[in-house]
Amino acid sequence: MDKKTVKDIDVSGKRVLVRVDFNVPLNENGEVVDGTRIEAALPTINYLLSKNCKVILMSHLGRPDGKVEEKLRLTPVAEFLSELLERPVKKADKTVTDEVKTAASNLKEGEILLLENLRFNPGEKKNDPEFAKNLASLADIYVNDAFGAAHRTHASTVGVANYLPAVAGLLLEKEIDNLNGLLENPKKPFIAVLGGNKVSDKVKVIDRLLDVVDGLLTGGGMCFTFLKAKGLNIGNSICQNEELEHAEEMLKKAEKNKVGFYLPKDVVVANELSESANHKVVSVENIPSDQKGLDIGPETISEYKKILATASTIFWNGPMGVFEMKPFENGTREVAQAIVDSKGTTIVGGGDSDAALKKFGLEKTISFISTGGGASLKVLEGAVLPGIEALMDKKKIRCKT
Repeated sequence: MDKKTVKDIDVSGKRVLVRVDFNVPLNENGEVVDGTRIEAALPTINYLLSKNCKVILMSHLGRPDGKVEEKLRLTPVAEFLSELLERPVKKADKTVTDEVKTAASNLKEGEILLLENLRFNPGEKKNDPEFAKNLASLADIYVNDAFGAAHRTHASTVGVANYLPAVAGLLLEKEIDNLNGLLENPKKPFIAVLGGNKVSDKVKVIDRLLDVVDGLLTGGGMCFTFLKAKGLNIGNSICQNEELEHAEEMLKKAEKNKVGFYLPKDVVVANELSESANHKVVSVENIPSDQKGLDIGPETISEYKKILATASTIFWNGPMGVFEMKPFENGTREVAQAIVDSKGTTIVGGGDSDAALKKFGLEKTISFISTGGGASLKVLEGAVLPGIEALMDKKKIRCKT
């Protein structure tokens, strides 16, 4: 990564403002259900603590739209983090007020303060300069370790960097290094597995991957747009008709680059999306007009597993079907297991793929799971992430006062 990291500057004894991604699921009792994202931030937090820093953490949670929502307070997150670190984590009741500024000023070396939900403030999503300046006033140094929010132009990801020396955290560095490695020097054969519903979300990613991969396996709702582009009747399956031209272009590019572009040969169909729906397996040439495809079929699973077994590098983003429902989970489960069983490097692009791995108890056997589904796709498509662009370059300092 060509940006400075927390290890490239002197942070000893400083007040350090860290943007983390603690947007984690809570249950009805307000308890953290899955603390993966909190755990992912520990290397940066522990590094700062080892340098006797005064650590000020900030994060969003949910989508409160600039208003206070009691159920979206970060209090349970502070408690969860405190247990992980085995030390107290102070929790502010507001994001930036005179009281919060006093609390930040009074922090002792090795102490941690977690600010209240950033998105309780309308200035966060608007990247309001005044709000960003107030956040910056709390600290001497800014560290962005929130990869999952790095593609957002918000006050806490971009604005703050205008007022403080701004560097990347260790998680952010790890994310970029792993994802860039897929494009720059992947071990061959390199197989990408893409699913999910929308082709529009992945057109640019597919276009870039077709320059480096040896094979591309498709599933989920997006595969039906490609099947229709090839002239097949897809029944009542989901389809983005406005993306048919792009789909045709991608198929032609794959052929030109001699990349195997694999579409399902058979699918599981039903007349409705429900646990109790009557479902059956049909070939993609024989999808009934009143049925919709909701998972890849056994013949496709078998073919995909054989291909994945040959891979030295695998990137996966997007489920193969509606894995949340038992009748349509088999494709995602079997492909996930094949990815886990492969002997190569396996990288998963967060989001629903991560959720699927956790459902099937396979997450601990993946080489690297990104904490940002949307951000990981942006990196792979070659987009500039505002939250990373705002950080100091390794060869020069970008900081306004």
